[in-house]
Amino acid sequence: MNKPEKKDGTVGKALEILDLVAEFERPVRFSELLAQSRHPKATLYRFLQTLTNQGMLSYDESSQTYNIGLKVLRLAHAAWKNASLAPIASEIMDDLAKKIHETIHLAQMENGQVLFVDKRRSSSLFDTLAQTGRVAPAHCTGVGKVILAFMSPERLERALRQQAFVPYTAATHRDRESLIGEFEEIRTSGVAFDREEHEEGIISIAAPILLNNGKVVGSVSIATSTTRHSLKDLEEFKALLTETTRKIGDAATTWQFPSPN
Repeated sequence: MNKPEKKDGTVGKALEILDLVAEFERPVRFSELLAQSRHPKATLYRFLQTLTNQGMLSYDESSQTYNIGLKVLRLAHAAWKNASLAPIASEIMDDLAKKIHETIHLAQMENGQVLFVDKRRSSSLFDTLAQTGRVAPAHCTGVGKVILAFMSPERLERALRQQAFVPYTAATHRDRESLIGEFEEIRTSGVAFDREEHEEGIISIAAPILLNNGKVVGSVSIATSTTRHSLKDLEEFKALLTETTRKIGDAATTWQFPSPN
């Protein structure tokens, strides 16, 4: 977890430490942060104090631990309301969940990675690694591949440079050429499949969320386990899925307030 050198100045260093605290996903002691930080003890302590004073972090004296502060939660909530598809897609996602009994994911792309912004878990028999607020690679997820396939050439090139191509399973794309080779199939069919590329035993079908001008802004997937369905079974959900993403795209177009031009 040691961080590479960054050149973003004081603000960048503070945000780096904020990210480090968040990665623990629990209250964390100073010694634990010091072990993972690239900063010397005095520098790390100074930034932690500043972040705590600003409300970005909270400090519990009894346990001597740091955690994410309420100000971060307020900022996250504002971002969720103003930049996330989740609020406008919520009722549409609910409608889809009533018709199928599988897990549904709503995702957007951020810095070449998939950010899961909402989820409906319709079955208690299994779950996926994807949770609201978590990020995942784009190159090996249905939601990620379908967004990449419908990106403009400029956006796609930037996103491809940000893929690490980590081989999570035997089915994972290992390089950009292999991944790009699937895009024509995705564009033609209008959907992408996750063929156990991120998690063994988990498959999905995903469709893009397109604005009326054709810009891709997110995706929705229906995920299940290989003990419940096959990839062929997932094709039966295609019509419902694409109708869902069409409705979200129409709602998102209005929300984006596009200019007449």
